Amino acid sequence: MTMYGYHGRILRVNLSNGQIAINKLDEEDLKKYVGGTGIGAKFLYEEVPPGVEWFHPENRIIIGVGPLNATIVSGTGTFTIVTKGPMTNGAVDTQANGFFGAFLKLCGFDGIIIQGQAEKWCYLHIYDGGAELLNANHLIGKDTWETEEAIKKELNYRKTRTSVYSIGPAGERLVRYAAFVGDHGHVASKGGVGAVFGSKKLKAIAVEMGENKVPIKDNQALIEASNELYKSVMNTEVAIFQKWGVHGLMLNYARAGLLPIKNYTTSVFPEELAEKLSGQYMRTHFEHKIKTCWACKIAHNRYTKVTEGPYKGFEGEEPDYEPVAGFGPQIGNTDPGATVMLTNLADRLGLDSNEASWVLGFVMECYEKGILRKEDLDGLEARWGDVEVAKKILIKIAKRDGVGNLLAEGTKYVAQKIGGEAVNIGIFTWKGSTPRSHDHRARWSELLDTCTSNTSTIEATGGRPVGALLGIERLSNLFSPEDIARMNAKYNGWHIFENSLVICRFTTFGQYKALIKVVNAVTGWSLTLDDILTIGKRIVNLLRAFNIRHGLNPELEKPSPRYGSTPIDGPVAGIGIMPHFEKMLKIYRAEMGWDIESGKPLPETLRKLGLDFVIKDIWK
Repeated sequence: MTMYGYHGRILRVNLSNGQIAINKLDEEDLKKYVGGTGIGAKFLYEEVPPGVEWFHPENRIIIGVGPLNATIVSGTGTFTIVTKGPMTNGAVDTQANGFFGAFLKLCGFDGIIIQGQAEKWCYLHIYDGGAELLNANHLIGKDTWETEEAIKKELNYRKTRTSVYSIGPAGERLVRYAAFVGDHGHVASKGGVGAVFGSKKLKAIAVEMGENKVPIKDNQALIEASNELYKSVMNTEVAIFQKWGVHGLMLNYARAGLLPIKNYTTSVFPEELAEKLSGQYMRTHFEHKIKTCWACKIAHNRYTKVTEGPYKGFEGEEPDYEPVAGFGPQIGNTDPGATVMLTNLADRLGLDSNEASWVLGFVMECYEKGILRKEDLDGLEARWGDVEVAKKILIKIAKRDGVGNLLAEGTKYVAQKIGGEAVNIGIFTWKGSTPRSHDHRARWSELLDTCTSNTSTIEATGGRPVGALLGIERLSNLFSPEDIARMNAKYNGWHIFENSLVICRFTTFGQYKALIKVVNAVTGWSLTLDDILTIGKRIVNLLRAFNIRHGLNPELEKPSPRYGSTPIDGPVAGIGIMPHFEKMLKIYRAEMGWDIESGKPLPETLRKLGLDFVIKDIWK
């Protein structure tokens, strides 16, 4: 019987003994969890018991795709990684775009399960219908771009028919916020997945473009639904992304107090400076050319060449909003060319630009206040806006050289190690999650989400309160504790479902009616919005149960003092979340069907979602 949207096969790679097997996927499991994050959560829960640490050989890396990958639908070259990671010591769910997800699907697989630990460094080569492990000793020390080029040359494939993702020096040295980087600038960045690859001595994965087409139930309906989805998305702010990139929103964010500026010490960023860091400026002053992902009509990515300033002549991937904000105002830098240089450096080293920029801003404020001195920083003077010092620190972190060995642990761990006033300066959640590069004090929905998420990054909000797109009443007050908590709970499940399909969020942007038509055309299912949110909440609660079994302390689901502080200036001066945070947390947990004190999903919630087997594990 044909499983429309699927091949029904998953690769299982045991690095300890070098064995590779092809396992079948159960059709009922696919209907229950869809793919990507959902299937990853299922295998993570079943195969990684309590007591297995993130660096243990028995930890799993599950790389998943879904029913839409390798179809004509924009953004379906995406893939998702699920594992237990070092930042929170809990579940991680992170995505990257490009071509990897489509090529894996065309090789005839719906995912990869990686277990064990190799004796020597290796990389995984996946081809049409099979896979092999190859020696990677000669790749150690290379950055992610160098690794990608070396592997493509070694395998003798045409560059456009091979997708290579790898870890850089940061992943090799188990930097807690190491990333998995490929296709020249696409990054699975969250939760420290690169460190998990490094712990297993798996340097890279190379996937060729196979010939296994995805079985589709109704091709004509898919064409019509795909066109409808694209047209509806282009009636949103995605149209800005297509023309100016995601950093086309830079000026709007500055006006709203959403830019992270000098480690949250201020919320004021002059408009002329924000404009110079914007996509509107970079794309009219720098040279650029379009860089697309699989089947993508939006094509918001660019390669760029800096044409002015101290980094004139530098060429690389044009950064999205978050690294521009992180390596711009967060560290006191106002030069757009410098953000291009630092972003590409972080990618090549294999670092998450979010956490790396929080660490840099933390160090610069500590240096300014005398908490860290020149001798503490290997002779470096970490002044605000000093891009060359930032560059040197990033390299030290990736190599765990000198003070880089400490900074490689991430903001929370560094702040706690230094102690004293440093703990009040760092921006983090107490369970270790890395916030996205916004000032969440002006976006309470995302602050609450970051603290309560089960994925080591945002889970419910997608970075903005767009619940109205799902038929949920739009917030009239962005600082209403009750409304925000309820909206986050109602909305949670949508993005996890997207991550299970697997598809780029910019190509869906909450346009659920058109997306449902796309999914049903491919699979032959008859999903409704209620079905989608139920599937999403099933996966959310399974990840929640995993984290509880692995020691999640509900008291740590709160922001650090600086992260939760009240802005002293700017558009939201004097408006603080902390007087309301405990109330918001209890409302959110109650609306999610969780115990309001422990955060555990209640037995009746688990039964309703078809997760009866979880009850005995967390309600002993």
